[in-house]
Parts: sequence; C-alpha cells; structure tokens
Amino acid sequence: MMRFFAFFLAWATAFGPASFSQGQVTQPLPNQTPENVIRVNVNLVQMDAVVTDSHGNPVANLKPEDFEILQDGKPQKITNFSFISTRPAAAPPNQPKPVAQTKGYPIPPAKPISPPPFTPKASDIHRTIALVVDDLGLSFESIVRVRNSLKKYVDTQVQPGDLVAIVRTGAGMGSLQQFTTDKRLLYAAIDRIKYTIMSRVGIGSFEPLGSRDLAEVASGQASAGGVLKAGGDPAIGAGEIAQLRTSVFSVGTLGAIRYVVDGLRELPGRKTVVLFSENLQLFNGNDPDRRVLEGVHNLIDAANRASVVIYTIDTRGLNDYGLTAADAGADPTGQSSSQRAGQAFDSQAGLVMLAQQTGGLFYQNNNDILGQTESAVNDADGYYLIAYHPPADTFDDKTGQPKFRNVKVRVKTAGLTVRSRSGFLNHPDAVAEAPARTPAEQIRRALYSPFNSGAIHLRLSALFTNFAAKGSFVSGLLHFETRDLHFTDQPDGSHKALIDVVAVTFGEQGQAVDTSTRSFIVTLKGDEYQKALDDGLFFQFQHPVKKPGYYQLRVALRDEGSQQIGSANQFIEVPDVGKALTLSSLILEKETTAAKPAAGEGGEGQVAQQDPKGNPALRIFKQGDSLHYVYQILNAGADSARHSGLEVYTRLFRDAQQVYEGKPMPLQTTSQRDSKHLVAAGTMKLSAQMQPGDYVLQVIVTDKLSGDKHHIATQSTDFEVQQ
Repeated sequence: MMRFFAFFLAWATAFGPASFSQGQVTQPLPNQTPENVIRVNVNLVQMDAVVTDSHGNPVANLKPEDFEILQDGKPQKITNFSFISTRPAAAPPNQPKPVAQTKGYPIPPAKPISPPPFTPKASDIHRTIALVVDDLGLSFESIVRVRNSLKKYVDTQVQPGDLVAIVRTGAGMGSLQQFTTDKRLLYAAIDRIKYTIMSRVGIGSFEPLGSRDLAEVASGQASAGGVLKAGGDPAIGAGEIAQLRTSVFSVGTLGAIRYVVDGLRELPGRKTVVLFSENLQLFNGNDPDRRVLEGVHNLIDAANRASVVIYTIDTRGLNDYGLTAADAGADPTGQSSSQRAGQAFDSQAGLVMLAQQTGGLFYQNNNDILGQTESAVNDADGYYLIAYHPPADTFDDKTGQPKFRNVKVRVKTAGLTVRSRSGFLNHPDAVAEAPARTPAEQIRRALYSPFNSGAIHLRLSALFTNFAAKGSFVSGLLHFETRDLHFTDQPDGSHKALIDVVAVTFGEQGQAVDTSTRSFIVTLKGDEYQKALDDGLFFQFQHPVKKPGYYQLRVALRDEGSQQIGSANQFIEVPDVGKALTLSSLILEKETTAAKPAAGEGGEGQVAQQDPKGNPALRIFKQGDSLHYVYQILNAGADSARHSGLEVYTRLFRDAQQVYEGKPMPLQTTSQRDSKHLVAAGTMKLSAQMQPGDYVLQVIVTDKLSGDKHHIATQSTDFEVQQ
C-alpha cells in the first residue's frame, strides 16, 4: 500500500516551499428546509397550490378552512395542510478585508477576488431551477435576447441554496449533468446558447406570409411549383414537409424537457422549469398533431408527479403583426395581419397548456425577459401543500386504459386567485421503475443520479494536476465504508472483496467525454481488516482529460459480492495552462509528525491513511487540528537569480460568507529548479472553539513579476469541522 500523492509531498520536503499558519472563526448553523414532495398514491393525494392577491403578490397566511379541494367535481376532506417557503434568506454581499499593502510591492488590483464556488449537499438546496432554452424553437433574434437576459439573471438573482441548470433542447440527453451552484459553469452554459439551423423557426419570429418552406427550397428538395417528389411516390406538398419538420422538432423539445423532469423527480420539494420558446404548436390546421399532443400529455403527467412546475415564456415579446418588407406580394387587404396573429396564437398553444396544467404561468407580449424569468422563479418561493384521502375507486382501472382524475383547488376568500395542478392519471406513484437487471444497467443508473446515491456510501474528490512530461490529468480520490462491501473468507484467514470502479467525465454540453473502468481486489487480514471496517478505505485512480474545460466527474463503485452500488460526482475545471498563472487543485489533509514518504509518483489502488478522516478524500477535521495543504503554481515568473515575485494569502468561508482573511506573505522558491511547475504548501491551525460545520479554504496567489493581466490565480477546496 502507498500514501496518496507521494510525489507532491516529497517535493514539498525536498524543496521547502513556504508554509504558514492561518486562523479560525465561528458561524451559526445553516437553516434547513423541510423535505416536501407531491404524492399520488392509494392512501394520500397531496397537491401544491399558489395563492396570490389582486396585485399578484403571494398570500402566505391562509388556513385549511380557507380552501376547498374537489376530485372529479366531488369535495374532499383536507387531511394535511402546510405552507412551504423555499426562498433562501438573502445573503449580504461579501466584503473582503482590503489586502494590506506591503512595502516594495504595488497595490493589489481594486477588483475584489471572487469567492470560491460551493458544493452543496442535497439538504442545502432551497430551490431547484431548470432554465430550458428551446433552441429548436427560437429565432435568431430571440436567441440573442435570451442569452443576454440569462447572464443578467445569473449575475443578480442566483443565490446560495439555488441549484440551477441552463439546458438547451438541442444539446442531447446529457443536460441533467449541468445542475450546479457554480456561476462560472452557468456562464459557460449561457455562452453556448447559439442559433441552430435545426430550429423550426427562422432568422426572425415570422416567415414572410405566403412563403413556402424556405429550408426545403434552399436544399433543392422543393420544386418551383412547391411540390416535393421523391422517387415514384406521390407528390407531397412543401407545406406538409414544413409541418412534419415542425412536428418532429416539437417532439424533440418535449423529449428534452421530459428528460430534465424525470431527473428532477429524485430531488425533494417543488422544482421550477422555465421554458424559453416561441413555437410549440399542438394543431395542424384544425386537426390535432397527435405526436405533439401525446408528448405534451405525457410531460404534464410526469411534471405533476415529479413536483415540477413549468413556466413558459414567449420570447417574441410585444409583437407587431403588420406587414413588413419581406411580405412583398402578400394580400394588402388587411387579412394578412389577422393571418399572422393566428399564426402566433397557434404557435403558443403548447406553451399555454404546459403552464396551465402544471400550475405555472404563461408569459407573453412583454420584452422584459429578465423580469419574466424573475417573476416565474419567485412565484415558486411559497406554496401550500394540501392533501386528502382519495375515494376508494380512484385507482380502479376496469377498462385497462389510464383515466385522468381532475383535481380543483379553490380558495374561499374573495379577491384571491389560486393556481394548482389540473390532476393526475389514475396510477399510483408506487409503480416503480423496473430494477436494473445487469451490472452495466446498475452502473448506468448510478452514474446519472443527480446526487450521491446507492447502498455504498462513497465520497469523491477530483483533483487537477499538471506535469511537464505528462500534461494535465485528474486524480480521483475515493473513500467508502468498508462495512458496505461483501468480503469472502480465504483459507489463509484473510478477507477478500472485488470492486469495479467506472469513471465518466461529462463535458460542457452534458456529453460523456472520457470513460475509464478498473477493478480492484481488496485483501485484508487481522487488525488491518478490523481497522478498515472502523475507518473505511481510501482509493485513488487517474482519469484522462484531453482538453481544458469544465467537467463533471461521475464515479460509480460496484461491489461484486453483494452487487450493491454507490455513486458520487464533482465538478472540476481543467484550465488551459498555456502561459497564464495557474494553480493546481489543493490537496488538504491533517498535519502529522510522521516521516514524509520517499519521492515518486503514486499509482492507482488502495492508499494507506494515517488519519481515518483527515485524509485528502474525506477532509473531516476536529477543532484544534492543523491542516496541511499542498498545491502547484504553474507558469510563475522568475528573475535571473530564480527569485519569484509570488505572494500568497488565504481566505476562509462558511455558509457562503467570508469569515477569515490572512495577510499576504511572500513565497521563497529559489531551491526549486522548474519555475513553471513550482510546489507550495501551507498550514492552517483550527481553533479549539471553531464552530462545527462546512468550510471552504481559498488560496490566492499573486505574481508580482508578471506583466500579464492574468497575474492572480486562486484555488479552493471544502472541508468539514467536527467536535
């Protein structure tokens, strides 16, 4: 067995990077939001409802006797009632202490250093928000407005406790991997929103009146007479081709939203989906489009069962249905305006239905996309949970066909408006997903779970590192409970288990980029076996990254003996090292007096640990412990005597609030040979009175010798303090 990252710690010993001690604080425990879900089963039907006054303001002080609930027109007795508030308390802006100017050094830049991103637990999430951009149903003009509005929304409205995703309907089925609290990832997702030629809408919101399907004409598939001929088949009108194309892409939009909704079902509470689109038709002329209608109905039922409210925004804003220059040759009698208004009405039908049937709102005729987004998200901040025992025949299915049960929630107080879901199909939530039959299916489901899941309790830390010869790569550190594994007794008295580890990196568009699989044999004996049962096991593996970018590393671990599985995930940025000042990930562990290991790169497999909790994977420390952290500094400047101009200080955060800031200290690096790959280390002493909880350590390095604007680099890692 070996100790993790022996090469890093050996470098720290051999070259003597600067080390220093930094402080501690106390903070109150975070507020917890109670778990609440929408339920539909034979014993209880629980629905959510939003009540507003005549000005659209939420009303939060009503009692059960103020409501009436009806199923299929028949009053039901309210048995459970509560009001749920999900809006997190607004956090005051961070006000970092100014960095003291050191004699001989220039004043640090006025722009404050951004606080580090925070990785939340499921219990920390107050609001779950999916901002779904229907790039399959947006014009070029609308794409620009949506992109700008989303950037402003992330800047001003996303708060700690908000789990947010920017999803594009044309980006494939990996969009669920993008839920995050990290604004950097949200900005990157917004930058990828672009107009696609696959959109069922053109450059502008409306095609010229009387035009044929422009895409078909441009591709040469439509004849001059507007007829498409394929082989010996009868001629098909270009209008029919256009309608088929619109229908197919509408179904694609619904499928992408359904994928997000299904993933959100595992999360607690009421979830918000805001759909930005301008075209979701339900009818072809006077006839319903059966493909689209079926998709809408299935999506509505899935959303209602997953506690998802869908808000829809028509991004065209305030429309003028009059003629334009592009409509040359159209009927000038005035009927063209009504024709265009009818076209707009038809394109909104699906958007209206999705919102109304899931308890949301449809926004139109307003150019303020940012304001509409804020209104939609804030509408879900407070709601009532109202439950009743359903009649005995609610779930009877004598015909074999699902029957829709209409549910109506009414408020008795005059002047108030209530919005709720329209009802549910008469099959209970107890109808569960079929169990996974193969190991591959087990692993696939675990990898796509939004949070850590499974019977094996798994903790993952993903670390970026770079070496001159090897380039950039990610090391994964795993800690798991040994008692969760199934060991077989061996003739020599040892105990043996076999585990399979599958790691996948998902790229910025949610697609799987790299997959690596390995198997480890765990053999333990005597006291070593008992210690592993008490403290768990610590493993490491290496995962390739071919390009810089934002990734989510997802890992599934399967025990061959018990066939149980566990999963974990973590976002990680692999920077473009290039020439800019860059820091590797921080390796954080409890400082000990044990001798440092010999130099040499550590391989993969089980790792010895001196402290069962204060290792780099778990990072759980006690009051009074000293934390030791090691990291690389890449591309630092140096003078002819190999002196650097590096200065470092640390900040500490708890519950997204800065609670400590150290003083800048110079780093002496003359003993290190490669100025482009320096190693630095530091120590932070935790106070004996430090309040237990989750913290984030941020290291900030400034290169005083660099003339480049990127002369400041930061890195951070989270840890936990226990009594």
